[in-house]
Amino acid sequence: MPVAMTTRWLAIARRHPSAWLLGIQLLAVLLYPALDETAGGRALVGAFGMAVLGLALWVVQRSPLGTWLALLLAIPAVVFSLAGVWLDKPALATTAQLLESLLYFYTAGALTAYMLQDHKVTRDELFAVGATFTLLAWAFAFAFSVCQQWYPGSFAGTGEGDLRSWMELLYLSFSLLSGVGLSDVVPLHPQARALVMLEQFSGVMYVALVVSRLVGLTMLKRS
Repeated sequence: MPVAMTTRWLAIARRHPSAWLLGIQLLAVLLYPALDETAGGRALVGAFGMAVLGLALWVVQRSPLGTWLALLLAIPAVVFSLAGVWLDKPALATTAQLLESLLYFYTAGALTAYMLQDHKVTRDELFAVGATFTLLAWAFAFAFSVCQQWYPGSFAGTGEGDLRSWMELLYLSFSLLSGVGLSDVVPLHPQARALVMLEQFSGVMYVALVVSRLVGLTMLKRS
């Protein structure tokens, strides 16, 4: 009986990889506030990032865009991230974040293509709507982190120093992408403001094109 149940859950997991990707990213959002302040916590956050990268690769395999570019981005990202921690080299960590940002953008594009490849709306595609949104939020948060490393003082916030924490940047990213705009982090540098405008545009276009299309197809199927 346990073997049968395990097989069943594995089959469900294979059918809905987007749900696992969405779930682990939402779990990471809940855990980040407690983990971002200590060295051990930051290491665990890094482990979450690695898990998300693996899930992202799994989802890309189901998309029409393939996996080769994702692997070219993911493997160096993992190497630079670990090297940055072991060697205490911020430049290596910044390089890893740049690669991770590109990987998240690529995976978000792959999931979008997956959702738009036909005129049927599956349950996994509905999970992919949320997963793509979180992927875009992570991608821009990594881009913001790279920006403030290259241009110190790019963002102003309630905390001291020129660098904002990862949680602050992720909060800003979700605020911009959702169109809410409620954040205590403000872009000051021109490059930072350019990234913010790109994310605002991406959030509006995502809702207007992808979400509205899937909702329309779902309603059409029901009628």
